Amino acid sequence: MSDSELNTQYSESRNGNFRLRGMGVAMVTPFREDLTIDVEALDRLVEHIVTGGADFIVVLGTTAETPTLSPEERDFVARRVVEKTAGRLPLVLGVGGNCTRSVCDELSGRDLSGYSAILSVVPFYNKPTQEGIFRHYCDIAEASPVPVILYNVPGRTGRNMTAETTLRLAQIPNIIGVKEASGDLDQIYEIVERKPEGFEVISGDDAITIPLMRRGVSGVISVAGNAYPREMAAMVHAAANDDFRTARSLDRDLSDIYRLLFADGNPGGIKALLASMGMMQEVLRLPLVPVGDEVRRELAAAAEAFADRS
Repeated sequence: MSDSELNTQYSESRNGNFRLRGMGVAMVTPFREDLTIDVEALDRLVEHIVTGGADFIVVLGTTAETPTLSPEERDFVARRVVEKTAGRLPLVLGVGGNCTRSVCDELSGRDLSGYSAILSVVPFYNKPTQEGIFRHYCDIAEASPVPVILYNVPGRTGRNMTAETTLRLAQIPNIIGVKEASGDLDQIYEIVERKPEGFEVISGDDAITIPLMRRGVSGVISVAGNAYPREMAAMVHAAANDDFRTARSLDRDLSDIYRLLFADGNPGGIKALLASMGMMQEVLRLPLVPVGDEVRRELAAAAEAFADRS
């Protein structure tokens, strides 16, 4: 499909009122020791995030261990979060995969009521060309009844979506933004500088959110926000209001925690931290495992030091 054909096909304005801005939380999925979903902990976490001032929640993303959930479990979590948030903040649902037809079929048959947008990852394992990535998202944008957020995370997918491909996709009205987790600052800055009005770029990496926001990125989809929604929201909102002195101060206080959350992989780090806070048990599903003892000790110490500064 040519770009001119796309412009004809998507002739309407960007749909929906959801703006990809502020501090969104990439929510974890709590498990019990028997590896079933811990519904009480899930409810507790949702309330913690909502009352902590998050701007939106991303449900069933990478941090949720979504590949290890059955279709029935995914449906349960998706509906439970809608029920428990009760319209108090927008929700984004992770819907992606490396078979374009399967993703489109899921979007056609899935109950998306209560969700403002979907987050869809660049196809993994297949290693498509840039044209393949482009066509994949064209079909998803056409199939989705809600706005689409692109998700570029080459460290997980094995393929980077270039700035040129992202900007090409940004012309499609039903694609409203991109979660950029490439770590390539030049690439992210190029997207920010050349993007059309109404298309948002949001950080996928807590640790570089503030420098990115200085250059026009609209916020973050945060892992740390599971534990610290109030502090992460305050940091992002300060930056959004050009109060970078406050934002940098909060960012520095959280820097050790950012590093340790990913030292033994995500979501191992955030689940260890949440367990230390009494929010849930530190249980992951294979092939993921809990963090090592040293990281757990360092994380607990960093959390205690952060609490003392707060």
